[in-house]
Amino acid sequence: MIGSFNSSGRVSCPAYDVGPPLPPQSVPKPGEGGHSLVSPIDRLPFQDQGGRLERTTRQNRSKNRKLNSPTKMRRLLFVVCVSLFAAGGAAWGWWSGGHGILTRAAVQALPDEVPAFFRAGERMIAHCAYDPDIVKNRGAPHVREAEHPEHYLDLELLRGKPLPKSRYEFTQLCTELEIKPDTVGFVPYALAEWTERLAVAFAEHRKWPNNPFIQNKCLVYAGFVAHYAQDMCQPLHLTIHFDGWKQPDGSVLHKGIHEKVDALVESLGLDPLVLAKDQEIQPLDDLMAGIVKEFHAAYSLLNGVYELGDSLPSFGDKDWEPVPEVVDFATERAREATRFTAALYLTAWELSGKIKLEGWLNRAQDDGETTK
Repeated sequence: MIGSFNSSGRVSCPAYDVGPPLPPQSVPKPGEGGHSLVSPIDRLPFQDQGGRLERTTRQNRSKNRKLNSPTKMRRLLFVVCVSLFAAGGAAWGWWSGGHGILTRAAVQALPDEVPAFFRAGERMIAHCAYDPDIVKNRGAPHVREAEHPEHYLDLELLRGKPLPKSRYEFTQLCTELEIKPDTVGFVPYALAEWTERLAVAFAEHRKWPNNPFIQNKCLVYAGFVAHYAQDMCQPLHLTIHFDGWKQPDGSVLHKGIHEKVDALVESLGLDPLVLAKDQEIQPLDDLMAGIVKEFHAAYSLLNGVYELGDSLPSFGDKDWEPVPEVVDFATERAREATRFTAALYLTAWELSGKIKLEGWLNRAQDDGETTK
């Protein structure tokens, strides 16, 4: 297994050395694979259930490693999971509710140097973390088409080329590789851009600290940051093998695995308080470099995810008995998503101190606010 859990409670995952794939698979030719409007792997249709778009293809699916006491933490979560499944009360889906859990945990993990209004806005930020999935609605086709590729990036389609630093350099690379950029996906760039939007909003807050409109804007932007950060911590958002691994004979290994992994945060009943506990939150030294490093660390776990395939619970399977390896994986990914999201918030706050706002901007005058 390329990405594994060692005795320290950390993930062993060399950031840039993914190694050979678990099952045999050739890299698609230009224009093949990736996340076109119809998945090349399973070509499943939409399914509307209860007014919610269920992600049956990648086109339609949404979306601190360090544990001071890893053994104790795993035991605690394993007991919680067993209790939840015995009671039959588990909720399912890391699409929306899972993002809410992870986002609340990230805000709870923040240090005091982040503004109090932001730390008090936990529920609002979690509310907004749903929005990138909500807008992928067939009733809003323009935003749905634009939003869809913001949630993933299929690394194999870049054929060993490093991730460029900006969205436009990335689109140029895709042109050179003769593949549509939206087929590959944009998640690292969406994440960097929304983090910098939050940094600019924080800069406004520094200048007009009593302006409620600026505070509300910060909370909205933070929800988008959370969603993309957490999507990027899910290894199946980073690969052409997002919902099954196609074999030479045409069969698909572990078809439906994406839904199972997306469901883990909620299905295991992970608690924001536990996920936030003892996290060590540090800002990124370099925003894009830190995002790329996190991307490769998550991607290196891909083979390990597929090795768990037969142990993962099916969506809605209340009779599933928790498997320690699955609980360990879900807990590690959830804690890492918590840490990474919180680190991006702290990074945005620190970046905001270096941002000089335009001279024409006068929020106090334009918003009718008097600051002291």
